[in-house]
Amino acid sequence: MGKTTNAEIKAGGREFTGRHMLLIVVAFFAVIVSVNLFMAYSAVSTFSGLEVRNGYVASQQFNRNRDAQEALGWTVLASFEGEDYVRLDFTGENGAFIPAETIAVINATIGRPTERQDDQDLIFERTAEGYYLAPIEPLRAGKWYLRLMANAADGTLFNQRLTLYVSER
Repeated sequence: MGKTTNAEIKAGGREFTGRHMLLIVVAFFAVIVSVNLFMAYSAVSTFSGLEVRNGYVASQQFNRNRDAQEALGWTVLASFEGEDYVRLDFTGENGAFIPAETIAVINATIGRPTERQDDQDLIFERTAEGYYLAPIEPLRAGKWYLRLMANAADGTLFNQRLTLYVSER
């Protein structure tokens, strides 16, 4: 077994040098860094991560708002009414629908937990039966959050985030 010479390597192909190895390693890490930068940009541009503008102020008001909301005694159940409507059932402590004059305003948005591009603002109308319906555009399969803000007639704010699931069609 003899030693391979450069002439024999060159006859069968190009010589693999340290420079080639360096280029391969640099190219590999360039791809990794590029993909990481793209994914970081995509994550930040689709969801800011902020729930409130000022966390300190929100924390100071949280207990007061929660106690006022619980004093209303409301329970809300969200569901889909077919594929075209979201239904809200506002019930009191006795399980009956809350009278229409008790709820002054309902604002709601349905959207994905991680992105805002599919968000839809919902406009609810009370039905004769006592529940509320809002038309929606078709939703993709998966997990959706319904962010609900309602005002009682006395001005008490009612906030709730409800989770809904859309199954594959």
